[in-house]
Amino acid sequence: MKTMSIMKALLVTAVIMISNVTISARTAESNLVYNAEEVNGVKVAETVYKRNGDMLTNYMKYNYKYDDNQQMTENLSQKWNEDEKAWENDLCIRYTYDSKSITTKYYKWIPKKHTFVLIPSMTVTMDK
Repeated sequence: MKTMSIMKALLVTAVIMISNVTISARTAESNLVYNAEEVNGVKVAETVYKRNGDMLTNYMKYNYKYDDNQQMTENLSQKWNEDEKAWENDLCIRYTYDSKSITTKYYKWIPKKHTFVLIPSMTVTMDK
């Protein structure tokens, strides 16, 4: 009987500890709110808002492009510029596929040039 009571107490303690960790993680994440846009079941955009009290403010925006096989070909991220009240390009990730591999290329937005520039050190090719 005593062993069973100890086991129950340990189990309850473990459940409470796990619950506290989960609540802490959700509290940290709760400052961001995600709004996905889908077309025909495919996510084409996602806007991320920051929660400031009862207000939501623009934070990040992602736009996605796909090929005919529903494989993502581009992920464009934009940051909100509060001063300009506009979305500004930040990073563009482009994916190319062949029969054996996927190549991911990262491009950083250069505002003065109004263009994306490849970051060769971040190019990655992975086997499928």
